Parts: sequence; C-alpha cells; structure tokens
Amino acid sequence: MNPRNRNILIVVIVVIVVVIVAIAAFFGFNHKSGGSKTANKTVNIGIMTGTKEDDAIWSTVSKTAKDKYGITLKFTHFTDYTQPNTALKNGDIDLNAFQHYAFLNAWNKANDGDLKAIGNTTISPIRLYSKKITSLSQIKSGDTIAVPNDASNESRALYVLKNAGLIGLSVSGDTLATVKDINSNPKNLVIKELDAAQTPRALDSITAAVINDDFATTAKLTVEESIYTEPVNKDSEQWINIIVANKKDANNKIYKEVVKAYQTEATKKAIEKAYPDKRKIAAWGLKLD
Repeated sequence: MNPRNRNILIVVIVVIVVVIVAIAAFFGFNHKSGGSKTANKTVNIGIMTGTKEDDAIWSTVSKTAKDKYGITLKFTHFTDYTQPNTALKNGDIDLNAFQHYAFLNAWNKANDGDLKAIGNTTISPIRLYSKKITSLSQIKSGDTIAVPNDASNESRALYVLKNAGLIGLSVSGDTLATVKDINSNPKNLVIKELDAAQTPRALDSITAAVINDDFATTAKLTVEESIYTEPVNKDSEQWINIIVANKKDANNKIYKEVVKAYQTEATKKAIEKAYPDKRKIAAWGLKLD
C-alpha cells in the first residue's frame, strides 16, 4: 500500500472511531441526564394506603401503563396526608395522587410550593343524610343542619346546601365559603358547625347533616340513606382528585402518558366495579356547568 493510500485509510479509521465514541457518549449522557426513570420508564407515584377497591383501580391503571406505554408504575404508600406533597417537592417520588384541587392550592400557599395538577382522577361526592326525613321537601322552617367546621369541608358542605336549593351564597365555587357568605335562607335553617367526625353522630338529634364520604362509610351510612348527593359541577370542581407533579415536570411526556393510562374506559369500568354505589366516580372529560 502506498503512503498516500495508507494515510487515507488512517484518516477513515480515525473518523469511524470518533463517530463511534461520540455515539456512545451521546447515549451514555442521555441515560445519565435523563435518569433511569426516563430510560426504563419507571414512575414512582405517592398514594395513601388505601382499600382493596382503590388497589384494584390502580392495578388496572398499571396494566394500561405497561401494555400501552411501556411504563412501570411503582407506588409509595403514605398514612399521613401531610407527607405526599413534601415527598414530591423533595424529589422522593415522581408524582402523587391523593388530593383534590382545594387541598393542593392550600398546601402550595402554606408551604411556598409550586406543585401542579396534571390530570383529574376521581371525585367522592359528599351527601346530606338524615334519620328523621327521607327527602329535601320534608325539611321544615327552623330545622337544624350540621356541617363540618374545618374551612375546606365547611365550604364544600355549604355549596352542597346551595345546590340543594336550601340556601344561597354570595361567593362562587372557586372561593371557600363560610356561614357568613349565606345570603339567602328561606327556611331559616340553623347551620350547626361540628367537627367533621362528629357529623354522623349528630343525626340522632338534628334534622340532617352534610357528611364526608369517609366518615359516612365509617358510620356505615349507605348511599341509599342519603337525601341529597353533591352534583359534579363548577361548585364541586375544586374537590376533584388529581394527579400532581412538580411544576418543572408538568409537561414531562412520560408523566402525561401516566395520566392517559389513568383516564381510560378500562379505568372507568374498574372504578364502577369497585364502587357500584358511586361513592367514587370518574372525574375526567366532564362538562362542568
């Protein structure tokens, strides 16, 4: 081989080696900078330690995520509602799914957070219960109705009474309401503020009470026993449960695919099967009037 051809061959070999090294470095860098979560598409979601019904719903979501998007869902379970948002903010988990808009907004404000909802999941309507009457029309002038006394749940209960046509409010559904915001009370109802856990017990001594689903379930109050159910509309939008990410990750493609994996007909059917009494219902794709 003459020197000229030898030099050309050496140059070609060097170029090939450089290209191979560059390609290897590129993929190595992407793997490191994207993290293993991006490379193998594993997403860790923080949820509350739940019931077998909730576990069945997430099992359906996990199957869809794996089969359709190649995403493996892992779950970190919490027992305290103060923990999942802190864990998300600190980067200990990728997403969480345990709260509604009102809770998230309050947490962000109190903790200088910038967590963001990236998709709706479910809503658990609260209901008006009574042991003395069986319909709204039987509520009489001067009757007493109990509502939870904490800011979030009291507001939600007052909007329920508004939608039931029992009172009027001077504020709209995106604002927390208090009894001071009642601007119409045609039956002169007495609104009794109680600790949320005490509202089921109050049914023995008052006409009716707005009771959160968790406490109604604990008190073995069935949906059939309720006389009014919270409608899903603009007033109840802030009580829709959500999948939440850090703001910087709100447009992450994989996290958006997790939302898509949740918001499917298969998940909706799983929710309906787990909660045939509609204690929990699918809350995406809704028209909120």
